[in-house]
Amino acid sequence: MSYPYAMMPGMASLRTRPADPDRWDDVVEVMGTRGDPSRCWCQFFQRRGRDWSTATTASNRERLCAQVRSSDIAPGVLAYADDEPVGWCQVGPKAGFTRLEHSPVTTPPADEPDPSDLWAVTCFVVRPRHRRHGVAAALLAAAIEHAERHGASAVEGYPVDPTARARVSSAELYHGTLSLFLGAGFHQVRRPGPSRVVVRRSGRG
Repeated sequence: MSYPYAMMPGMASLRTRPADPDRWDDVVEVMGTRGDPSRCWCQFFQRRGRDWSTATTASNRERLCAQVRSSDIAPGVLAYADDEPVGWCQVGPKAGFTRLEHSPVTTPPADEPDPSDLWAVTCFVVRPRHRRHGVAAALLAAAIEHAERHGASAVEGYPVDPTARARVSSAELYHGTLSLFLGAGFHQVRRPGPSRVVVRRSGRG
């Protein structure tokens, strides 16, 4: 299934699409050949323990390929500048991300369980020369729409708050920034650390 999302205001050349099976080559183009995305292939939140420590670049790529080409629901969304794929965002049911279910950052307190049908936005990848042009905002809007179209009661994110630290490396920003999520209608649920925040947005805003 493929359907367009509404373009963000002022982003006439940007469009977003779910990462359907026929868009695998576009995912590959976004991930590139250097840096963390080209090694992780968005598998960090899918694997943990020995399964992660023994994973290889090739096995991570194969797993994401299978997820894109075989899943009934796309495991993420893509952004395009004109016809060029320039960004990727992973989004899916939180229960499907093994690491999220066990991380002290993302595991809720016992007296505040997650709502049912909660989806999670885990990662953003924007190709270097397209950063700071609104691609992440377009991807987040598309991720929200994708989650809601597939029954999400709420969408959660785990952004970094750069204002809480003297320095934040670009490599740490793959979670997205707090201002990005707040601008998309999310609210803070809890703050596990000074610069790490759990945010949530109820379905349909």
